[in-house]
Amino acid sequence: MTKKEKEIKLEDLEEELVDSEESEEIEEIEEFSLDEISEEEEISEIFEEEVLEREEVEELEAPKEEIIDERIYIVPLAKARKGPRNKRAKKAIRYLKEYMTRHFKPESLVITQEVNERIWSRGIQKPPRKLKVRATKNIDGLVVVYLS
Repeated sequence: MTKKEKEIKLEDLEEELVDSEESEEIEEIEEFSLDEISEEEEISEIFEEEVLEREEVEELEAPKEEIIDERIYIVPLAKARKGPRNKRAKKAIRYLKEYMTRHFKPESLVITQEVNERIWSRGIQKPPRKLKVRATKNIDGLVVVYLS
């Protein structure tokens, strides 16, 4: 059995090409050379958006509420070393929360990312034995724990 072969003529292909060009509009791109753009301009264009985003975040944090109380504590986290090794950093966070609720009696408690990263800095098995923190309480009863 032989397959039927269809002959394609060059003229037919050219006609199809002309028809397809008429239906699709192609946008022309301006030509530019890389020599015209300096490295500083490229970097500034790339990072311009990131700088704007950071400024917006800083503006959101600007309105501060009245702080009623501010204290500095050295929180003992040695109790977190009791028990399984693979749960020590989690227990240290729990002990920090318990310590702050015992001393401040907050309506809500926020531990900043810096404090969290400090506890987890050496991994889950070896949290610090002590941690020096600064805690602030505002009018709404919100306690925020910062690293000091």
